[in-house]
Amino acid sequence: MVSRVFLGVSAVLLCAQAQDAKFYNTAKQKLLEGKQVVGGTVSTTDPNIFCAMGTAGFDYLWIEMQHSPINYQDVAVMVRHCKGAGAVPFIRVPDATEGDIQKATDLGALGIIIPMVDSIEKVKNAVRFAKYPPLGVRSQGGGQYGTMWGSSYRQTANDNVMVVAMIESPAGVAIVDQIAALPGVDVVFAASTDLSSFSGLKQGEPAYEAMITKIKDATSKAGKKLGGPHAWKDRPGFTFFQGAGESSLIRMGAQVSLKGAVEPGGRRGVAATEGAEK
Repeated sequence: MVSRVFLGVSAVLLCAQAQDAKFYNTAKQKLLEGKQVVGGTVSTTDPNIFCAMGTAGFDYLWIEMQHSPINYQDVAVMVRHCKGAGAVPFIRVPDATEGDIQKATDLGALGIIIPMVDSIEKVKNAVRFAKYPPLGVRSQGGGQYGTMWGSSYRQTANDNVMVVAMIESPAGVAIVDQIAALPGVDVVFAASTDLSSFSGLKQGEPAYEAMITKIKDATSKAGKKLGGPHAWKDRPGFTFFQGAGESSLIRMGAQVSLKGAVEPGGRRGVAATEGAEK
């Protein structure tokens, strides 16, 4: 009886904390308001490119550490270099290990993207490592999180740090209802390319689309947000998107520029002022 009372009081307190939450994760705030968010993908170590993307209009930056050689020191420098940018930092960690998630959160990431979720234990661990007690087992140590998000970070981090679970294989699809229902998971992401790679199916094929529908239905039932590639922005139910990477954006920008498009704030036939901020 005592334990039940304790759990009930704890639930009330956590609910009250959520209502009074201080949100500096602007991407999460938009999602809670029912809006779509788009993140630009960063695989470079160049702080200037990172900052250009961070101030370009994206809601968050998807910092790619699963499929790139960049390390946590590189990412810490970039995030600190562009403090105050409109796009908040999310990191796709190499794996859901305590060390990876601890470093990612300590440097100031407000989103932890977990690749290859094909077991309940994997995503449970991710939530535990991303959250401070009493919701998880994240250790309180040094880092630049306080510099990034203020002196009240320890009291507000659990409300702001998001966990994104990526479904990339039929094994993940098979248990997606359990993954989506897990407390602490904010977004379930349908990884379009890897779902095709692991299943041998192509987008548009009935069996492929059945997997996407299962992910969508489970996520909706659990009241969580549904993610996917930006190309799926018009698919019903999707609100969290991974956008293009820096190389694609540079290529697209060059193509626009070479076609003679007018730069923002400029006039056709008038050169930009040298030294002016872009």
